[in-house]
This record gives sequence, C-alpha cells and structure tokens, in this order.
Amino acid sequence: MNNNIIIGTRDSQLALWQTEWVKSHLQHHLPELQFETEEVKTIGDRILDIPLSDIGDKGLFTKELDVALLQNRIDLAVHSLKDLPTILPDGLTIGAITERWDVRDAFISKHGKNLAELPENTVIATGSLRRKAQLLNYRRDFKMVDIRGNLNTRFRKFDDSNWDGMILAVAGIERLGWADRISEKISMDVMLPAVGQGSFAVVCRENDSRILEIIRNINHRPSEIAATAERAMLRTLEGGCHVPIGAFAQVSGQQLHISGCVASLDGSRLLRTEMDASITNAEHTGFTLAKELLKMGAGEILAEISKNEAQSK
Repeated sequence: MNNNIIIGTRDSQLALWQTEWVKSHLQHHLPELQFETEEVKTIGDRILDIPLSDIGDKGLFTKELDVALLQNRIDLAVHSLKDLPTILPDGLTIGAITERWDVRDAFISKHGKNLAELPENTVIATGSLRRKAQLLNYRRDFKMVDIRGNLNTRFRKFDDSNWDGMILAVAGIERLGWADRISEKISMDVMLPAVGQGSFAVVCRENDSRILEIIRNINHRPSEIAATAERAMLRTLEGGCHVPIGAFAQVSGQQLHISGCVASLDGSRLLRTEMDASITNAEHTGFTLAKELLKMGAGEILAEISKNEAQSK
C-alpha cells in the first residue's frame, strides 16, 4: 500500500496555509502516512487584470486541480469552500469540510474608521459583486472600485492607492496573521457572507474509498451541515461564485438556522429571508429558502444580471 499522499493546492500564501493545516491535522491522525504538496496555478490566479465576473467561468480557482485529480496526479485537493462550484465534475466529491472560522467580512480602513463613520463618496475596493451590492444597499453614496489578486497583492495595491477602504474575508486575514489591519468586522445585518465562507473543502475522487476514509478524519459535521444548506440554496438559485448572493447557516443542537439574500448589482434591491429547520433536512432547507427568495423576486434580479453580462461580452 502506498503511504505517500499527494495534496494539490493553489500556490497563494493563503492556499498554502490552508493546505499546511490539512496536512498537519491529517498527519496527527495518521502519523504512518507521508503527505506531499503539489502546487497548481489556476486560471483565476493567472488572469488578474479583469473582474472575476467578466471571465465567466464557475471553476476559476478549481478547474486545474480537478483535472489533476481526475488524471491521478494528486490524491486530494484543498479549496476555500466559497470558491468551489456547487456541482463538481463527474468522478469527484467533497470528502471533508473543515470547522468554520469567522464567517464575516472585514472592512480595512486607511483612516481607522468603521463603515458608519465614513464620509460621503468614500472609495472602497472589493473584487466581489456580493460585497459591492450589499455595501451599496447599506450606503448608496459609496464609490466602489474593483480589486483582484491574492491577499498580499490586494494589500499592496490598497496601500499604494488613494482608496479609503477595502473589503476582505475575516478568515483569510486572520489566518495569515494580519488581524491588526481589520478596522471593523462587518455585521451580518449589513453583509451576509459568501456561501461556505470561513471553511475549506477537501475534494477527492469519489471512488477512492481509502482517501475518503483518510480525509473524513478532519470533517467537522456542524460545518458540513451548514455548508450543505447554503450550497443547496445557491445551486437552486443557479448562482455561481460571482453573483450577489449571500448566505449564512448555523447549527445549534439539532436545529439549523439559515439566512439568505440576493441583491441587484447597484444595491437598489436586496431580498433577504431566513428560516429554521431540523439538521436532518439541511439540503431541503436550503432548497426551500431559495424557492422563497425566488417568490420574492430573486429570479428577476438574477435574470437581469445575466442579461447585462451577456450584453457586455
């Protein structure tokens, strides 16, 4: 039996941090195994001069790792769960979802202010349509600019710019030890996170029972249940990673609470609802929440976004 396990990962500092976390925790459970890292550059890492939403691919940060798995060049791949499409390629499955970190988004200010204290027409950078739409719903006077790249690149661009603020995920900032840059952890009353934000997913071949058994050692069941509900909501809305959809599900005992939202790109419309259910019905709960959002008019918002995207290409 081969005791050498190859873990595929993107080559950004945050991706490598996540992979080292997975490697060390698997090594703790299975000290007899050897884990190696294989770095892969994805299309989302290579194309940095245009917004993600303009590239139009749901596997921007995953496709090359999927191919490596299907070609048996790696045994498992580590992803930020929020980057993972809701439908994986045939032959692949999520083997584990790690315990969720802080799910909120962070506001980084050059002037030490929080969102409520900012003057009119403040310029804020974000690469996320979800963040942009919810922030404009909160304050229509904000001026939004696009920013791309890994965390190191974004901080460098921000520090060299005349922008006033920037929005990033709390989890990534804290994992890399930069918590002191956070001016405010944004309330979820203002901004719901991306589906799966705060966890990472370990993907493998669905017929590889040995690897599946290995990586289940680091699965966190409450986070898996929450992710199942959120991803079912996103899948039902037929939204990818780059549409203004937010969600947050949380397990408490045997109960699951989920909130979800869909917003127009300019923030003029924001539909939001929530519900409670048993943890045994996580997927159906996400589906039901999505259907409720569609009844409220989410379909029209998403159709308008798709139409605008098609016209801009």
